[in-house]
Amino acid sequence: MADVAATGTPIPVTAQAEAALASVPGGRLDQYVAPEAADRPAFFAIAANGTVMSVAVDPYSGEVLNSQDKTTTLFAIANRIHGTLLIGDAGDRVMETAASPVVLLIVTGLWMWLPEAGVCAIVPDLRARGRGLFKSLHASAGTVISVFLMLFVLSGLAWSGIWGAKFVQPWASFPAEKSWSNIPLSDRTHASMNHAGHQDVPWGMEQVPMPASGSAAGDAGVSRAVTLDTVSDWAGQNGFSGQYKITLPQDETGVFTIMAEVRNEDGVMPWEDRTTHLDQYTGNVLADVRYADYTPLAKAMAWGIGLHKGLVGIWNFVFNLVFLALVIATCVTGIAMWWKRRPSGAGRLAAPPMPRDMPLWKGAVLAALALAMAFPMAGIALLVVVALDMVVLARLPRLKRVLS
Repeated sequence: MADVAATGTPIPVTAQAEAALASVPGGRLDQYVAPEAADRPAFFAIAANGTVMSVAVDPYSGEVLNSQDKTTTLFAIANRIHGTLLIGDAGDRVMETAASPVVLLIVTGLWMWLPEAGVCAIVPDLRARGRGLFKSLHASAGTVISVFLMLFVLSGLAWSGIWGAKFVQPWASFPAEKSWSNIPLSDRTHASMNHAGHQDVPWGMEQVPMPASGSAAGDAGVSRAVTLDTVSDWAGQNGFSGQYKITLPQDETGVFTIMAEVRNEDGVMPWEDRTTHLDQYTGNVLADVRYADYTPLAKAMAWGIGLHKGLVGIWNFVFNLVFLALVIATCVTGIAMWWKRRPSGAGRLAAPPMPRDMPLWKGAVLAALALAMAFPMAGIALLVVVALDMVVLARLPRLKRVLS
């Protein structure tokens, strides 16, 4: 989206919203996204006909600059491919099943490799030749990236539908019942503000109940009539700047929610995450949740997601690029090692013979079993592989002969 000419004072946010709504007949205003800079447009999320339109508006003239279905943007499609393969919950399970065994591979690989290699594990032997050189490059690159790869995988799995949503998020979320004891709570959770395939709220808040409007609870907030204009003014006077989002109440108990957080690329650092709820009738501050209020794991996830997506400064982007190059190098050298050590004979695709000396394999098996119980989809993947080997391949002699 092109820059706008910063001329004079922006017109009221409600006037900008009216222009955005006029461009989407029958639409309902859902969210306002403040301009990230003085020369940038404002955005409005408008729900209409089962879609969410993102409408860009010049904040100085009220001119509608662009309008696009948020579900059809290149980013939204790539995000859904990355998370669900465009097939919903089934795709999420496939992705989790593929990612979970990576944890087992990292732990068991380090278990068997580090005691043997010691400090030489991260230093490749460039004097080696042939398979020995590939092995040295593979081992050193794999050792260097293993810890970071583990962090990337765990931060990704924390978004998944089983290990993330069922095991980790429930006990790692912000404790609303303890911290908001005098605030009426809604039946809705913060995740209800996510829309169009975008995660609009912090990870540690998704499963937390929303506050409810309609009581005298809370601290003094907006002192005038509560509108999008006055809420935006209050946000600017109380620590929100640059790009932040205001989600509007959608029913009689809904609240105005002001958010700025790293997960949604609002230009803040993880420690600057902030979610504030205002009563739609009184303007009182019902809740003001900041990074310091997160649980330890939610803090780690704020950092993990920011680093995972390359949002924590330019050095984070450069690191992710180098890390990706090392991952590719590990994969390529692994294939080269297999090729040089593959079984002899035409048409055979099996893994190379098992090494004769593996003194630590029993501990690695126990570690793998423990992790398979901690990560259910990894356990399922292992069971499926064993079942295929024992049931399917055993009944297909010709295929078994090719793969053995």
